[in-house]
Amino acid sequence: MIEFAVQDMTCGHCASRITKAINDVDSGAKVDVRIEQRKVLIDSKVGIATLAEAIREAGYTPLPA
Repeated sequence: MIEFAVQDMTCGHCASRITKAINDVDSGAKVDVRIEQRKVLIDSKVGIATLAEAIREAGYTPLPA
């Protein structure tokens, strides 16, 4: 399980954009977005760097948690 802290994720729209970005690089990923905790947990076979880049390209700042 890969976990990112995403402090600039503040709402459901943000969560949807991040989920879509992750699914674009790994359609089989399981994504658990916790808006109140500002965390994204991902079960994926794709590497952490690729997932972080996808989140950045969606407009957010992922930090290892």
